[in-house]
Amino acid sequence: MKPTSPFAAGKKRFPQTDYFFHSGFGEWHGYSSPYDGEDRSEFRNFYNLGREFRIEAARERAKEMIVFALVVLASAWPVIYMVVTVVKLLGKGRPLQ
Repeated sequence: MKPTSPFAAGKKRFPQTDYFFHSGFGEWHGYSSPYDGEDRSEFRNFYNLGREFRIEAARERAKEMIVFALVVLASAWPVIYMVVTVVKLLGKGRPLQ
């Protein structure tokens, strides 16, 4: 089966392709700078990225621990109140019959 021309009149096919695209490799001469415009090394960039990630993770962990502590306190409050009430009841000296 012979492929149809992209310039065929009538039916438009999807997707349309740009047949005149040039990737721009004509300007590239095979040299790539390891610094990419910066004076820092690749290790230094990776170190800074890792440091920023650890700082952000520590912030998130602190927020999660605060919320967890609030949940634990809210769930422990009825138990603590029950223990205090039982101690007060036993402290009155009434017999348990």
